[in-house]
Amino acid sequence: MNVKIDTKEKFTVITPEEMKLSANMTEELKDLLLPYLQKDIPHIVFNMSSISSIDEQVAQTLQSLQQQFNEANCSFVVCCLQNAVEKLLDEKEILETLNITPTESEAWDIVQMEEIERELWDEDSIDNG
Repeated sequence: MNVKIDTKEKFTVITPEEMKLSANMTEELKDLLLPYLQKDIPHIVFNMSSISSIDEQVAQTLQSLQQQFNEANCSFVVCCLQNAVEKLLDEKEILETLNITPTESEAWDIVQMEEIERELWDEDSIDNG
């Protein structure tokens, strides 16, 4: 899978350069994204602007990745969905479980807001601990 990787100060933007994410790419997708959980900057913005279709297995993998990032207290935001992809995610009842924004800029905002929330939670647990 060809991707463009753009590392920012607080997160990494990963943009697949494919038109379709098929079922046989799910392992490659996990192998690409899960190692970020071990990095100093684990937060991901997954820009799907060039993706015009995905298989159901990919949708389920995105849902699983979202859960794994959340459990690790990290951000995983999907942005720039094409209508056909959004429709499939909605039909499979996965759309609401993902952190999705219309634009990459809004995804950046979400990552930064979640970072502030985590910092506040950490201060709260220190103060109350």
